[in-house]
Amino acid sequence: MKIKKLDRIMGLFFAISTVVLIYMFFTNRDFFTWAFSRHQNILSWYIRPLFIIPIVIGAYKQSFSILFMSIFCLFTSMFWFPKPEAVDEQVHLFLEFEKNYLTSGWTTEKIVVCTLILLFFIFMIYTTWNRKWGQLLWVVIAGAVLKVVHSILSSGENGMALVKPAATGLVICIVIIVFIKNKKEKK
Repeated sequence: MKIKKLDRIMGLFFAISTVVLIYMFFTNRDFFTWAFSRHQNILSWYIRPLFIIPIVIGAYKQSFSILFMSIFCLFTSMFWFPKPEAVDEQVHLFLEFEKNYLTSGWTTEKIVVCTLILLFFIFMIYTTWNRKWGQLLWVVIAGAVLKVVHSILSSGENGMALVKPAATGLVICIVIIVFIKNKKEKK
């Protein structure tokens, strides 16, 4: 079997797995509750933004398997770590807000937010695939800023719990993207 065909098959497998995971997340209350109990572990908040890097690498290599495996890992990473024994009150309150937000039905605002999230991934993949490094940096920065702003505007002060993990992830992503860009320009 040719490598490109295998890459597409693996990419399709992880894309379908991601859709199934999202479906289970929203239709199985026990799974939803279990995932959010583990998402209280702040390590998942720090690791999730770092999956931008393998998504960028997958887009750079034009590899569907790396791309969709990375997106699958991004979604599943919220429950990789064990439920913590103690949870910061701000983290707990923000996650309670998020759970209610995700289960309270569709509104125009949610449709806009979901569209922006989808556009973030499309633009991130497109700019990397086409080697538009400057635009990629702006997409990543805008994505992080909009995530934080939306969290604070929607949940109030509890959204501040997201600032440190988002800023840390953003800085790491910028450094690695600039490194990749500079390395590729030297070749």
